[in-house]
Amino acid sequence: MNRTGLFAALGLAAVVGVIFGLFPQLDLMISAPFNAMVENNINFYTRAYSPLMLARDFGLWVGVAVIVPVLAALALKLLLPRRRLLISGRAVVFLVTTLALGPGLLTNVILKDHWGRPRPIDVTQFGGDQHFVAWWDPRGDCPGNCSFVSGDVSGAFWTIAPAALVPLPWRGLAYGAALALGAGMAALRIMAGGHFFTDTVFAGVFTFLIIWVVHGLIYRWPRTRFTDEGVDRAIERVARPAQDFIVGLLRKQKTEL
Repeated sequence: MNRTGLFAALGLAAVVGVIFGLFPQLDLMISAPFNAMVENNINFYTRAYSPLMLARDFGLWVGVAVIVPVLAALALKLLLPRRRLLISGRAVVFLVTTLALGPGLLTNVILKDHWGRPRPIDVTQFGGDQHFVAWWDPRGDCPGNCSFVSGDVSGAFWTIAPAALVPLPWRGLAYGAALALGAGMAALRIMAGGHFFTDTVFAGVFTFLIIWVVHGLIYRWPRTRFTDEGVDRAIERVARPAQDFIVGLLRKQKTEL
């Protein structure tokens, strides 16, 4: 998680943002061949093609499989605060925070419900009733759960976060797998008419930038970086009063009985 990745992400965002900002019809040109795949009067027929939908579901479950053990370890620590975390405290904070801020807050709360860009399947060029707008324009007709940016792609690219914690000899392979997962999910969403090309690019860029900053705060930058022991103690300080209250209440009820 170094500056090379940061410069690559910013460079990609600048190039795609400028080119597709000046020539927004490029988004339509990329999606048009998939709109032409019609069967049973359904445009973007690939969105109903079972193998591709299974591939999408698999991509979504990868992130779930990663975060569930992390949340389970955190829940156990909150219930039994005097026990040590079963996994690295910094890893818990890093993974939960990046997931909450990236695919959670930025993508699904801030952008998708307030950036009114219609999805490809909804624009007039592809048989819908909403007017097409460029990626930078939030004034589209979409009332909610809109196209910019892709939630599925943001979640897939979030796997860069756990990849950053893989031991160094395997980290490059983990990064490659995370990028492949994100790119594959982007292709699936474009083929299905769920998102334009730029929706997927900026989903990946925004998610990566959040991961890069949070990783720096926790692991790299001396003034802010955490320790596993510090995280463990902080969670214990937060959870112990509640545990002591519950234990005291149970003892009181047992005495009264």
